[in-house]
Amino acid sequence: MFDTFCSTLCGPNQFITVEITPPHGGSMSKIISEITSLGLDKKVIGFTTTDNPLAKLKMDSVLAAIKIQQAFNKPVIATMSMRDKNKLSLQSTLLGANNFDIRCILALTGDPAKLSDQPEVKGVLERDSTLLLSIIYHLNSGSDYSKKELQTPLKPIYPFAVSNAYAKDMKALQKRMIKKLNYGARAIITQPIYDTQSAKLLLEIFQEAKEISIRETAKDAVLILGLFPIVATKTVNFINGHVPGIRVPKMIIDEMNLASMDGKEKEQEVGFGISKMVFDQTMALHPKVHLMTHNRFDLCKQLIG
Repeated sequence: MFDTFCSTLCGPNQFITVEITPPHGGSMSKIISEITSLGLDKKVIGFTTTDNPLAKLKMDSVLAAIKIQQAFNKPVIATMSMRDKNKLSLQSTLLGANNFDIRCILALTGDPAKLSDQPEVKGVLERDSTLLLSIIYHLNSGSDYSKKELQTPLKPIYPFAVSNAYAKDMKALQKRMIKKLNYGARAIITQPIYDTQSAKLLLEIFQEAKEISIRETAKDAVLILGLFPIVATKTVNFINGHVPGIRVPKMIIDEMNLASMDGKEKEQEVGFGISKMVFDQTMALHPKVHLMTHNRFDLCKQLIG
């Protein structure tokens, strides 16, 4: 399973993953049922599970990943946020996850605890996501973070990281890519992109980052382009104005604003058309994408075709 996953990631064929946000509840059944009914699992190489995005309470990402991976027999990239765990807890979770064959881990610093919907939540945050990448590097080498040899070796863990899709200073963004590659990231998933010009620039600076990195694994590292389809004008304006690291071209914003004047149905039609165009162009340029849709799995299926 993981050999196919990794060879597809690094090879010329298309690589599509879909993000799953676990529920605010104790069952993954509804999500699994919807994905099954749509046949979406047959169209993608794997899934990811989010870790309490915006610090809002959801089912644990690793436990959710176990359910999804067992249901579809496809690798799941489990997100682990630095916000909620210290290095003891992080390592403990990774050891247990490995026993359940959850071996793809997406390292995130995490949204601030102050955004949480739970009262008086305090973040842990011993360090940024590079600490988790470093922990994984040690575990893959047969020891824990304190350099004590493990009683039994782990199956290889594949670390993933994230990157903004846009910055006023793209060299600064590249430096952050280099840092994560140096800590052993095997792939970097970007924030959503909305035009091929941005995609080409990201691919260019990522290639340079790989060449600069001191880590041998960086040579085979892959950039995965994030895509977040837009079917609502309100969403487009919010993303462009309030979400750091993303830039929506003015032409798309204007087109969506104009479509909204003719009603919701027209707005959704135009938004999907734009999203489908971006998806197809991205796949033609670099067929390694990650779809984020807030569990709109029907939208994922329509995009993929």
